[in-house]
Amino acid sequence: MRSTRGERTFYLFNYVLLTLAGILCLLPLLHLASLSLSGKNAVLSGFVSLWPRDVTFESYKLLFEGTPILRAFGNSVLITVVGVALSMIVTICAAYPLARREFYGRRWISLAIVFTMLFTGGLIPTYLVVSSLGLVNTYGALWLPALVSTYNMMIMRSFFENIPEELVEAARIDGSGEWRLLLRIVLPLSLPVLATIGLFYGVYYWNSFFNVMIYVNSPEKLNLTVLIQQMVRSQSVLQEINAMDTQQANNITPEGIKSAGIMVMIIPMLIVYPLLQRYFVKGVTIGAIKG
Repeated sequence: MRSTRGERTFYLFNYVLLTLAGILCLLPLLHLASLSLSGKNAVLSGFVSLWPRDVTFESYKLLFEGTPILRAFGNSVLITVVGVALSMIVTICAAYPLARREFYGRRWISLAIVFTMLFTGGLIPTYLVVSSLGLVNTYGALWLPALVSTYNMMIMRSFFENIPEELVEAARIDGSGEWRLLLRIVLPLSLPVLATIGLFYGVYYWNSFFNVMIYVNSPEKLNLTVLIQQMVRSQSVLQEINAMDTQQANNITPEGIKSAGIMVMIIPMLIVYPLLQRYFVKGVTIGAIKG
């Protein structure tokens, strides 16, 4: 079917608009990368824009040698991996029974869960609950409040509902129980939504900031996001670097160190997203369609 002239004009307008939006999102990232790779004189002169000048890796070298960024990176990986695993397990266990038509009371349970999207207990009651459970200064305080997202659970439930009922009935005729049906039939058919929801949870846990500031007190347990924020707002980390090696420190600028830290925080998500991108659109759109 050939497109009309109006449709072609509409598509062209969308392509141009989205391309411009993509370029605008990419420019700050290129500028940060250029600052982190440029020499001191080039940065101080203000000539660094979208392409590095006097390329050097001293900022990254001193960042890894003079700051606890590797420990913070490990903490972020631990928080993200364990958090995503726990959240996915709980989300699947909540979405699957609510997707089964024979599950008694699923409508009222779904309404009760959706109610939590509109009204929450608030920050102080949540902190009191976490504190009473003895989870302050532990990563459990980050995992427990975010164990399941209502929005993610509803998307996954809708996706499960769209799985053909004939497959489910055929598996039950063959003697499959609910757990085997879930693990052997439903989950293999749900890779798009699993990858999408996993990405949502991964981005949330990797960028955890506010909860870490509230619940985690030990500097050794801080994640990468909080460490980079402290570097950007405080000069204490930069002063430690200057005291470590005067000759090397003279070849870098605070802007270069800060930019290098931000790039280290961003790069893992830039690597993971393209791997899951082919599932992303399908997982969101199919999970949002009832039929």
